[in-house]
Amino acid sequence: MGLVVGSLPALAVAQSAESGDVIGRPDISFATGSGAVSAGTTSEMEISVVNRGMIIQHGPSQYEDSVMTARGLTFEPQDDNIPIDIHAGQVSVGNFQTGSTQQTVSVTVPSDTEPGKYQIPIKYTYSHTRHISYDASGQDEGADSTRTETGSITIRVKEDARFEVVETNATAQIGDDSDISMAIRNTGSEVAKGSSVTAESKSSSLTFESGDTSSTTYVGDWQPGEVRNVTYNVKLESDAIIRGYTVDLAVGYNDIDGISHTSEPLPTVVQSTPEQSFAFKDISSSLRVGENGQITGAIKNTGPNPVKSVSVHPAENLSSIVPSEESVVVGSLAPSESRAFRLPIEVTSEGEPGEKLIGLNVQYRDGDGDRKIFDKRDISAAVGPSRDAFKLAFSDKTITVGSSRTLSVEVTNNLNQTVTDIDARMFADDPLNTGKTDTSYIKSLEPGESTTVKFDVSASSAATAENTYPVSFDFRYTDRRGNTHLSDTFRYPLNAVQSTGGSGPPLALIGGVIIVVLGGAAVVYRRYN
Repeated sequence: MGLVVGSLPALAVAQSAESGDVIGRPDISFATGSGAVSAGTTSEMEISVVNRGMIIQHGPSQYEDSVMTARGLTFEPQDDNIPIDIHAGQVSVGNFQTGSTQQTVSVTVPSDTEPGKYQIPIKYTYSHTRHISYDASGQDEGADSTRTETGSITIRVKEDARFEVVETNATAQIGDDSDISMAIRNTGSEVAKGSSVTAESKSSSLTFESGDTSSTTYVGDWQPGEVRNVTYNVKLESDAIIRGYTVDLAVGYNDIDGISHTSEPLPTVVQSTPEQSFAFKDISSSLRVGENGQITGAIKNTGPNPVKSVSVHPAENLSSIVPSEESVVVGSLAPSESRAFRLPIEVTSEGEPGEKLIGLNVQYRDGDGDRKIFDKRDISAAVGPSRDAFKLAFSDKTITVGSSRTLSVEVTNNLNQTVTDIDARMFADDPLNTGKTDTSYIKSLEPGESTTVKFDVSASSAATAENTYPVSFDFRYTDRRGNTHLSDTFRYPLNAVQSTGGSGPPLALIGGVIIVVLGGAAVVYRRYN
């Protein structure tokens, strides 16, 4: 009997091992091991998904694994009510047994997010089998169920340096270089050590002084709440259009632990203004080949800004057109204002008459007092043909054969400038002779002014009455720039005339000729009768 009694419990145990129920469920939780994040940054963050499972009624391991498996697991962070953006959407994990897995999501922390801990709800959904009944013949599973639950993760926004552009002074003129400046505040709670600010232009039309589209300026240690001003020199190309040009600012720095950081870009806009320009009008010239003249006209400030210390400069020298001065000063010009200018020019004797293109530059100072140059603009100027430096006039162009006389010559300055130290010389060839007084000196002549000079000239007895004999003149003179010139030679004719005074044939000879003629006439008359 004891045997029977002893065997009954053993049989019951064997039977219970061949049948039973397993009850359990998944146990899902979430965590992040990425540590703290900084405000004003976007970073990748790993979310750990853990399934610890829960067994309410144990059984064979394969059945326990089944009831603890989360099938078709998905989760989605709920960031609607927190100042942190998690760019994840719905994340699919799939069939998830006990254990852990990692999913990577993008996290953006706005720059105005306060330091601290933020709990982010995570809504997750899965299906599972809660109850499995089994016996010796096989498994009889209970009905599946779908569960939607909410977990959470905690993200810590650390004490850090953060930055904000609080003021800009950023206007650039097309075709010119300009200084732009921005005021940036460290809005964070920690010092930014060894800071530098890099500005990057988003357009190739806007470059920095190095010619590149980016430039970096060093700032140094930057305390919380402190405002620093950064300045850059930029240039807008001449073909740039009027619009705003985006420049991103990024602050590079080290935190208190010596770890390097770069802030998110701080966008700013550089506004453009039209190119400073000038126009020339009412151009006229008094230029002649071989003379000093001038170009006159007016220069107009066509905008957009008032300018000071305006001067007009010849841009280049032509081989035959030489500026007498390097520049002429105009003065200040308001927008749309015009002022006259007068530019002295010399045209060498090798020049040719006609219309000439002459390049002019305009130099000026802008509102900041910086010296600027307006590139070359061509103007058209007429160059007249060369002309005699002097005009000569005679009151008497005759000379008596075998006699001498004083020749009075009126000399007129035919140039458009005053000339000085004028040496006049007369030349003559046989049968004329200049005698001792063949030169004359004139101290100066203004344009159009005349004076009379006198020379001695004689005609020998070899001269023939009624013939003309030339006399020549030339003039050596000094122009207003101190240059010495020799004029062309002037040739004028003198008419030789017979003397009408006592130097004719003797009266006895004339009377004898008359008697001979009369006697001959009488003889002819008698013979005829």
